[in-house]
Amino acid sequence: MGLKSDDLARLSPAAQKQVMEKMQKPGKYKAQKTKRGKLTFDSKKEAERYDALMLLQKAGEIRGLKLQVRYCLQEAYTTFEGDKVKSIDYIADFVYERRTAPDSYGQRYWLPVVEDVKGYKNPSSAAYRVFSMKAKLFKSRFGYGIVEV
Repeated sequence: MGLKSDDLARLSPAAQKQVMEKMQKPGKYKAQKTKRGKLTFDSKKEAERYDALMLLQKAGEIRGLKLQVRYCLQEAYTTFEGDKVKSIDYIADFVYERRTAPDSYGQRYWLPVVEDVKGYKNPSSAAYRVFSMKAKLFKSRFGYGIVEV
């Protein structure tokens, strides 16, 4: 015997919220989804990094902050036998440009930065091995690496 929508409707709003929270599936590595205004982040750590990057952007140290940018590491293709192979994509948590220190002429430049927030690193896990492979493909294709935070 399970809980039906009629049963849920009879509960108080506070009790409904509690039931809905219990029913939600926990995220990867027990990360808690966190909101910042209209944005929802996969973890507290990612939301805190967003806050820090917003402060850096307001201070002028970084510019062009973007979230969840997709990079194609390898295009999809069809083999000679007719088998379709899907593309390999990487979705970055944060992408922005950071200012360099002044060179000998006093000139400052903007360098691209791609960040991936890692709350829990387990080098033996399949997910981390996939990330490592994608990070190598990214560096090979774009000429700079992914910064792990």
